[in-house]
Amino acid sequence: MKLVDKHIDKKGEILVVGLGNMYVTPDSLGPKVVNDIEVTRHIINYLPQYVEEGTRMVSAISPGVLGTTGIETMEIVKGIVDNINPKLVIVIDALASRSIERISSTVQLSDTGIVPGAGVGNARNEISINTLGIPVIAIGIPTVVETAVLVNDCLDLFIGKLQDEAKSNDYLNQLKNEDNYEEIKEALVPNDYNLIVTPKEIDDLIENMTKVVAAGINGAM
Repeated sequence: MKLVDKHIDKKGEILVVGLGNMYVTPDSLGPKVVNDIEVTRHIINYLPQYVEEGTRMVSAISPGVLGTTGIETMEIVKGIVDNINPKLVIVIDALASRSIERISSTVQLSDTGIVPGAGVGNARNEISINTLGIPVIAIGIPTVVETAVLVNDCLDLFIGKLQDEAKSNDYLNQLKNEDNYEEIKEALVPNDYNLIVTPKEIDDLIENMTKVVAAGINGAM
């Protein structure tokens, strides 16, 4: 709520944008949150007598992904912003994490915008105040990791186990203290082994995260 109030007043119109692919479970967070957003713009415009005084205008859109629409997400969002003139955009997206522990357990909030697809090496045009001309708040939750991250984290756990058993080993201590992600990724990429991995219970995790994010946005609005 403080992040919203920092950029607009109590009556400023907000556009909520759910990024991602509805048909790919780990990437469906954004579109599913949009389905649970309490939109009010149409009611205020056409049935104002049924709206409490001071209700904020909220609209929502899930623009899909380039592979299914043929249109850059930034182009769709920019077109909508130019036509309905909101004062703020809230973007929700699933993220790729650099740690297994962060999957579905952290929520990233920022007002510096977002670059769709950057986490999986498929960066598109950024969505930010620089490209839209209005403030952008990004809400992201990690849902996947690369194989390189998985291997790096597992390597740390394995080294930790060996350290517990061996008590002391200078080489293992040095290896554990280093971040081996880049080296592991360099070994995996040429063979197309750097897969994107998600937990087997991702369906339940997405449903839970959808409720949390949607309730938070609706409450703030």
